[in-house]
Amino acid sequence: MTVVKLQSRPRAGDVVTLPNGKKVEVRDIGLPYVQPPLAVCDDPLCPWHGHLKIRLKLLEVTVEKVRMHKAAVVTHEWVHYIRKYNRYERRRRRIKVRVPECIEVKPGDKVIIAETRPLSKTISWVVIGKREDLIAWKAKHETLTA
Repeated sequence: MTVVKLQSRPRAGDVVTLPNGKKVEVRDIGLPYVQPPLAVCDDPLCPWHGHLKIRLKLLEVTVEKVRMHKAAVVTHEWVHYIRKYNRYERRRRRIKVRVPECIEVKPGDKVIIAETRPLSKTISWVVIGKREDLIAWKAKHETLTA
């Protein structure tokens, strides 16, 4: 697989030629507040440059381990309300995710993951970008800020 780092961030619809002569188009994944990565790859299981479609479930998680090839283990933490005791408790879950070659992650990074079709027995999520790739966006009465 080939990865090319670009000087400026590409936009959806741009076509980039890789060193091996293959042309790759940057896809629009349907999320206007997530920017494409600075690198371009020819990975078929990349939501930006391949054919992998994402679903509408998005999570902001922390990368825990990056030991597997093209995969990582992330931790999703959330707060759950216990009605009986009128209190909150913290819960966490470890999820295995697919990491496209154009996105470089290391332990401790905050990343945005999206649900996708099952890619293997345990992987049904894909990294679509880092926390720095988000931009401010207003829709109806919501505000998403970086």
